[in-house]
Amino acid sequence: MLMKDILNGEKTALSFEFFPPKTANGWQQLFKNIAELAPLNPAAVSVTYGAGGSTRSQTHELVLRIQREAGMTVVPHQTCVCASRDDVRAIVGTYCENGIENILALRGDRPQDGCSSSDDFAYAADLVTFIKREFPQLCIGVAGFPEGHPEMPNRLLEIEYLKQKVDAGADYIVTQLFFDNRDFYDFCERCQLAGINIPIVAGIMPLRNRSGMRRMAELAAGARFPAPLLRKVDCAGDDAEVERIGIDWATAQVADLLEQRVSGVHFYTLNSAAATQEIFTRLNLV
Repeated sequence: MLMKDILNGEKTALSFEFFPPKTANGWQQLFKNIAELAPLNPAAVSVTYGAGGSTRSQTHELVLRIQREAGMTVVPHQTCVCASRDDVRAIVGTYCENGIENILALRGDRPQDGCSSSDDFAYAADLVTFIKREFPQLCIGVAGFPEGHPEMPNRLLEIEYLKQKVDAGADYIVTQLFFDNRDFYDFCERCQLAGINIPIVAGIMPLRNRSGMRRMAELAAGARFPAPLLRKVDCAGDDAEVERIGIDWATAQVADLLEQRVSGVHFYTLNSAAATQEIFTRLNLV
């Protein structure tokens, strides 16, 4: 089913994100978690794509396996850094041949050792234009940044560049994670002012431990932690308590987003079922 149709439904669409594991044991654990999450009946699941296409084959394998075995709507990520037009045409063509109807078009991260292949797309908008021209039947999602794009301090230009992706053919937006819903609502309002009227999906990732919190802050996209959340974490004892705080905080975020009837909520699961299951149970979403 096309994501734009799912997101224009009466209910807030709830979706999950997974990434390709690096080990055989990781694959087994991932599909165990997918099996545990399947009863939650997500509207869709997405699969990430490593820097410069570094997980290309694993991403393809995971996408097709979920499509084949889990019967879920799958949205593969497709990045354009270090990608040629021929590469993208072949990859997306294979997805279409296997019944994939949606794709998330991203610029992606440049690998530390540089590109080993062509680099035919300067920006994500170029990738959107190419996919829309070559595969007009596909529904295309793009990324949004409620806290601001890490490489674009000019927030006015940031929305202009997002508008370029929408004008190129993007059908919906999925945001990076955030911990203050006011940032998301402000982002949505600024999109409206810029003439961006496609569905916007809120990205949620519960805190799991202090080291994960530091990694979130160090990522290229960064993360802004509100003072009340920091205060709770500072007062926590061990990481188990930090995880409980993270689930409490994310549950409150999702409850508020559902009350505001947002188009969608996207859970960054980190390939683990527990936190997402707990949030669904607390909010009676099962």
